[in-house]
Amino acid sequence: MATLETTPPIRSAADPGNAPAHRDPNVLRWLTAYTASLVGDSVYFLALGWSAQRAAGPTEVGLVMAAGALPRAVLMLGGGVVADRFDPRRVILGSDALRCLLILSVAAAIALTTPALWLLVAVALVFGAVDALFVPAVGALPPRITGPDQLARVTGLRSLAMRLGQIAGPPIGGLAMGLGGPAAAFTVAGTLFALSLPLLLSVRIRPLDPPPADTTPTTPAGRTPADRTSARADLADGLRYIRRHRLLGPLVLVGAVCELGLIGTLNVGMVLLNAERGWGPSGYGLIIACFGAGATVGATLLAVVGRLPRAGLTMAVTLLLGSIGAAAMGLVPTLWSAAVLAALVGLNAGIFGTLDGALVQTTADPAYLGRVTSVVMLTMVGLAPLSYPLVGAAIGAWGAAPVFLACGTLSSLGALRALTSRPVRTAELPRR
Repeated sequence: MATLETTPPIRSAADPGNAPAHRDPNVLRWLTAYTASLVGDSVYFLALGWSAQRAAGPTEVGLVMAAGALPRAVLMLGGGVVADRFDPRRVILGSDALRCLLILSVAAAIALTTPALWLLVAVALVFGAVDALFVPAVGALPPRITGPDQLARVTGLRSLAMRLGQIAGPPIGGLAMGLGGPAAAFTVAGTLFALSLPLLLSVRIRPLDPPPADTTPTTPAGRTPADRTSARADLADGLRYIRRHRLLGPLVLVGAVCELGLIGTLNVGMVLLNAERGWGPSGYGLIIACFGAGATVGATLLAVVGRLPRAGLTMAVTLLLGSIGAAAMGLVPTLWSAAVLAALVGLNAGIFGTLDGALVQTTADPAYLGRVTSVVMLTMVGLAPLSYPLVGAAIGAWGAAPVFLACGTLSSLGALRALTSRPVRTAELPRR
């Protein structure tokens, strides 16, 4: 696997005297760069949607906003192969540089003329294709900047960065559009991508630690992950690796079932539940804010504590509690009871998601981590959105309560699968 030979290795976070991840300057430089890129993402999507609204009607706006999802889903697995074949930091640097050039070019074009619909669709397609490289590389980088015992903290910090991007991006983009229109918003997004580049260049790369010997399956035909094969063979090898792994296989399956059960319910179902109950925009905002606050607390817990005992069991229990809470949200009659449940669901989802990510990071052979991340993210950006129209149609036909109950039950099945899987139930995070 390629490495940056000019970058000196750093000590393992497990070495005496080395700061934990949330006080490690190397991790914080990476986190700042990642946060800037995430905020840039949010500003870009806002500017894209606004530009589409000015250029065409509602149907076309939906087309433009959805255009990026197709290449992202189709190319995501290939992006995992690229992340494993090359240094993931180089892939991230290249992706952010491409996104910076693309978005600044769009800003210049919009400043000169009204954007045509075809241009916005083309931008969304290219941006989605670049994202398919960026996302797996981001997942493959943490083991190269910190020790295994700090990966739970890094996963929690990464979750907090994602929340900050979702919170800070829209007002920054709205202010830019208010001052200078979509061209200014695209310029701000491109500038944020540019800001991440020098920070990423300053991040030091450490030697990879091998995974535990008893968790690494033998690769087919005696190959090692470092052997150079075709990209297609690498992809097939990565999928076999996940399927045969005693812990990763169940983790990926549980995560996929959870996404299919909960994402459509929380993203589409909450809007329709709010409309059905007549709680209004302020009620919807309260529920979403409570969910976000709970998820932030859950991620913060792992970022600060760094390790929870019996991580696999805790992950499964919090998933079960979150699934039960999501099912109950469709049954409660008042706004405040729904808001309290949303906070509890968010808290459990934050703990579950962070523990699941940390277990994947610490269990997977780093040589396969890009491909593992690509499969995990494919369920989120490729498969889970397929449930959106199904959830909407089902609520339109039968109402919110039975659909929330059915989706919560589906997610609970994933939790029960985790609880009945001994490798998951007994999984632990590395000790300091």
